[in-house]
Amino acid sequence: MGGHTKPQLTGVAGTPCEPSRATAAMIGCARCDKPVDEEGSGAPGSGHRCQRGDDVRRQDEAEDLVQLLTPEGERVAHPEYDLDLSKSQYRGLYRDMALVRRIDREAFALQRLGELGMWIPCLGQEAAQIGSGRALEPDDHVFPSYREHGVAWCRGIAPLALMGMLRGTTNGGWDPRETRFHLYTIVLGAQTLHAVGYAMGVRRDGDDSAVVAYFGDGAASEGDVSEAFNFAAVFDAPVVFFCQNNQWAISHPVGRQSRAPIYQRARGFGFPGVRVDGNDVLACLAVTRAALRHVRSGGGPFLIEAHTYRMGPHTTSDDPGRYQPAEELDEWRKKDPIARIRAYLLREGMADEAFFTEVDEEGDRIALELRNGIIAMPDPPVDAMFDHVYADRHALVEEERAWYAAYLDRFEEPGA
Repeated sequence: MGGHTKPQLTGVAGTPCEPSRATAAMIGCARCDKPVDEEGSGAPGSGHRCQRGDDVRRQDEAEDLVQLLTPEGERVAHPEYDLDLSKSQYRGLYRDMALVRRIDREAFALQRLGELGMWIPCLGQEAAQIGSGRALEPDDHVFPSYREHGVAWCRGIAPLALMGMLRGTTNGGWDPRETRFHLYTIVLGAQTLHAVGYAMGVRRDGDDSAVVAYFGDGAASEGDVSEAFNFAAVFDAPVVFFCQNNQWAISHPVGRQSRAPIYQRARGFGFPGVRVDGNDVLACLAVTRAALRHVRSGGGPFLIEAHTYRMGPHTTSDDPGRYQPAEELDEWRKKDPIARIRAYLLREGMADEAFFTEVDEEGDRIALELRNGIIAMPDPPVDAMFDHVYADRHALVEEERAWYAAYLDRFEEPGA
């Protein structure tokens, strides 16, 4: 009478598959009636993809996705979100995205040359970051995860400061009190709690600034994020939760993390949620502006799910070729956020090839400065790790500093 637990199945494309029949080895997908194994990957070599489930998911995504710019660069209207910018502002968005991508490429190359310990690429996510970053007011506070290089660019963080942290020469490299951009957080989801706590303080102080917390679809599976949602809702915290759903939590597809779209979770906590085309910089800018107005007016928190795609590895220690389907990557390359805004600028006569060449040359100059700056970056003192454990000097930390100095003194200097 041993009980049999019905396995939860998920297709390669991330679409959950429903078992309709079972044998010792194989189970049929109720949606497309093809055999799938208990991991949902199909018979060996079958490459099973639940096509019917994919079709339903795509239909849902198309119906509730805020978009102002199609992948072909055509402007479309939206009944709730609109945007009216000057020609220079449109060109500025392209410049921001192109330069951030060039910086990202240079950092990747520097890591491969051994000049950085690691790099976390943001390739493909430039529109989500620049669009939301340019919606911020100077007094707004940002709590990033670890991939928000575009938002850092918008907040005036020098790219060399980001790279110094990943070279191991600094513990951050910028002052959050000056930049309103807090330090990168490697622990998944933890920054959402920090952001809500800060936003609760902002509300108590009667300040009119807002807080934005960035996280990914993988972090959305962490309990910290749900707790942050609940606290923010209960205390009407002026915080915008900005989820960059890049479809992959390292090698785990979003369909195996969440049965429902992430933005719909907001409804269960009692606040609004919107899904936006994360490869459309105009839509990201318009939606984030509206969300910030909402939280500043006392409306409580707001969730944005930017539907985008990570077109590179999770980090430079990752090999996405082992898990990302090639056809999926090709499909998303057609939605490239920079190609989209470039096509729009050309279509509307707001830029010419001379402008794009000028931006490319500026990117190359920045890349050269970064390369030289990284190579010339001095190593920090060996006891620097003890400097900022606490705001003030602490007796126990000073004891550990002295012990470490005595330990190092036991070794002779090379050539001594």
